[in-house]
Amino acid sequence: MLARVTDGERHLIALDLDGTVLNHGALGAGDDPAGGLIDPDLAHAIRALHESGHEVVVATGRSVDATLPIVELLGIRPQWVVACNGAVTLKRDALAPRAYRREVVEAFDPSDALVKIRTQLMTARFAVELADGGFLYTESIPTGTLPSTQRKVPFEELLGVQASRVVVVSPDHRLEEFLSAVESLGLTHVSYAVGQTSWLDIAPDGVTKASALEVVAEKLGIAPSRVFAAGDGRNDIDMLRWAARHGDAVAMGQAVPEVQAVASRVTGTVDEVGLLTALRERFPELAR
Repeated sequence: MLARVTDGERHLIALDLDGTVLNHGALGAGDDPAGGLIDPDLAHAIRALHESGHEVVVATGRSVDATLPIVELLGIRPQWVVACNGAVTLKRDALAPRAYRREVVEAFDPSDALVKIRTQLMTARFAVELADGGFLYTESIPTGTLPSTQRKVPFEELLGVQASRVVVVSPDHRLEEFLSAVESLGLTHVSYAVGQTSWLDIAPDGVTKASALEVVAEKLGIAPSRVFAAGDGRNDIDMLRWAARHGDAVAMGQAVPEVQAVASRVTGTVDEVGLLTALRERFPELAR
């Protein structure tokens, strides 16, 4: 057990899940995007840091429904959880379902973005995650990281709603083609790939993991120099860039070059349990 840290020593430790904490390519993980394996030593280190007083904050693109089971699996009870790429911030509340309430929900009307994307990606599958946690989709989408309550609707019913994010999946396009098409649209929101699937997430304007974490850090009174963040995807770029300004931003070894470029350092791949290596380097007490 680690010694209890003082307020002046407390860090905000922001952790992406898929590809950072969760290893989907590990033996036994299967193809379920909700699954993936957590290295036992990594899970122990995360719990030890949490129990010593550091503020561990899961920061993920997953929906709330798909995030909280992983938080529970880690065996931690953090005060804050960031889901939906920063559009939903949860605060611990013993009286709320699963002990978390939606403290901040950012929402927008996705109509313009959906119509614009459809002109470029006619065969894509579209979905919106609603501000209240519901999920509307046009065609089946891998659901492991998405809400459990879902409803299939015509494309037109996705327009004019209040959404916390838009999901676009285009299995008919190679990843390079998909990213090129997305870039040509001039969208300024977050885009990233999951495995070999062409997948786009769109958040409300200006909303990222970084914007949500900055608010959490201010509420907790944690200085930027005591921020540690780790991630592997394009949706982690803003978070890593934010953390790297004054703190410690770690890109996973399998991250694409543009993700690694914004981090302050690069660790091993998820297969090499690179996050554990990075945590031990930042918090040497873990290795004792």
